[in-house]
Amino acid sequence: MKFLSHFFTWWNDYTLGTWWYTFRKGEKVGEDDQGNAYYREKGGRRRWVIYKGDVEASRVPPEWHAWLHRTVAETPVEAPPQVKPWEAEHQPNLTGQAGAYFPPGSLTQSGTREKATGDYEAWKPE
Repeated sequence: MKFLSHFFTWWNDYTLGTWWYTFRKGEKVGEDDQGNAYYREKGGRRRWVIYKGDVEASRVPPEWHAWLHRTVAETPVEAPPQVKPWEAEHQPNLTGQAGAYFPPGSLTQSGTREKATGDYEAWKPE
């Protein structure tokens, strides 16, 4: 079944065409902490990522994003970025997943919000 998904879907994993192009012309330059593999074309300009797991662009960490979009010339493996003490760990977009943020009062939380402070008056039709 996994083999057939490479023919017909791109959202689960790489397609057969991507695998073939990577096999023929790709040079692996590194991996991130999530297992995503990064490639560049041998002697060329193209750069790409093959995701491990869900194909979700927000899973690419900032240092690899900068390399993919040519903001920096060296990969994070060649020139590791300086991590500032105040920087938070990279997290992908969790919208629609179990780890998503739900504010107080949303339907997934208690379903009731705090009382308004009195500066809001609801509109009533006449």
